[in-house]
Amino acid sequence: MKFGIIGSGMIARFHAQAIQAMSNGSLKGIAGRSIDKTQALADEFSCQVYQNIQELLADSEIQIVTIATVSGAHLDSCLAAAKAGKHIICEKPLEVTTHRIDQILDVCRENGVTCAGIFNRRFYPAIQEFKKAVDQGRFGKITMVEAAIKWYRDQEYYDSGAWRGTWALDGGGALMNQSIHTIDQLLYLCGPVKSVTASMACLIHEGIEVEDTAVAQLEFVNGALGVIHGSTACWSSEGHPAEVQVCGEKGSVFMADTAFRVWDFAQEQPQDQVVYDKLMSGSDKGMGANDPNAIDFYGHQRNFEDVVEAIELGRDPLTNGSEARRAVALIGAIYESAQNNSIKITL
Repeated sequence: MKFGIIGSGMIARFHAQAIQAMSNGSLKGIAGRSIDKTQALADEFSCQVYQNIQELLADSEIQIVTIATVSGAHLDSCLAAAKAGKHIICEKPLEVTTHRIDQILDVCRENGVTCAGIFNRRFYPAIQEFKKAVDQGRFGKITMVEAAIKWYRDQEYYDSGAWRGTWALDGGGALMNQSIHTIDQLLYLCGPVKSVTASMACLIHEGIEVEDTAVAQLEFVNGALGVIHGSTACWSSEGHPAEVQVCGEKGSVFMADTAFRVWDFAQEQPQDQVVYDKLMSGSDKGMGANDPNAIDFYGHQRNFEDVVEAIELGRDPLTNGSEARRAVALIGAIYESAQNNSIKITL
C-alpha cells in the first residue's frame, strides 16, 4: 500500500524511515506546513512533495495517511483524511481529549476507513512475551502493578516550540506526551482501571502550563492496585528506562524499555529460556529518556505493517482507534483527579 505523511518535523522523519523499511508499504509523498522542511524530507526519502494537505489527500494512489503533526492538531487532519477515504495511522496521542477522539472515530466509521494509533512500544518482542504470560494466567491473581517513567527534558526542549507544554496543543505534560506509551502498555497488560486518585506539579520547568511530575494511584477492574510515576524532571546522565512491572501470587516481571530486568515465575515453562537468552536487559540506559531523537523506528515499522495487514485481512489493528483512546481516557482521569483533589472513576 502507498502512504502519504502529513507533517514535516522529527516525528514525520520517524514515519518516513519506518515506511521505507516496511515489507508491505511504500512512501508516495509528504505534505507539511513548512515547504522547506517538507522538501528536505522528501529529498531525503526520494518521494513527492505536496503543496498542502488537500493536494496529498486528492492523490488517488495514496491509501494510508500517517499523521505526524502536533498533538492538538490531529483532529482536523484525521477528519479531512477520513472524508477523503484514506485509512489513518495517527501519532500518539490520537487526540488530546476523548471528546476529540470520538469525533475522529465517528467520522472514520461513517466513511468506512481504518483508524489506528501509534503505540510503537507494543510491537517489541519483550512486550509480546509479557502479554502472553498475562494471557496464560502465569501470574495467578495480579496484585500490584507499576509504570515508572522518570525521564528528563531540559528547558530548551519546552522553549523549542510554542505548542510544547500547553493544554491546547500538547494536551498535558509528562503523562500525555512522554508517559503515554508506558501507560498504554500497562493497560494492554492489565486491563481497564476502575478508579484513580492523583497529584501533579510543575517542579523545575518555566513557562509551561502543564505538569512535569505526576503520581497516580490506580485500582484496576481485576482488583490489582497500581501506581504511575511520570516525570520530565528526573535528571540522569544516560536516562532511566521506562519500566512496567506486574506482580502476582505466582510471578513477577519487570520490563525496562524493551527488555526484562526480572522474569520470575513459580512454575517455569520452556518459553522462559528464550526470554533468558534473548530478552533480558543488559543496559540501564533509557530509550529516548533524555533525548527524543534517540528512539529507533523498529516499533513504528511493525506498527505500520500491522495496520496494512489488518486492512488486507479485514481485522482490527492491534492499536485501533478504540485501543488508542484508552490511554488518553486514563490520563484525562488522572488530570481531573489531580486538579480537583478527588477520586475519579474511569469505567
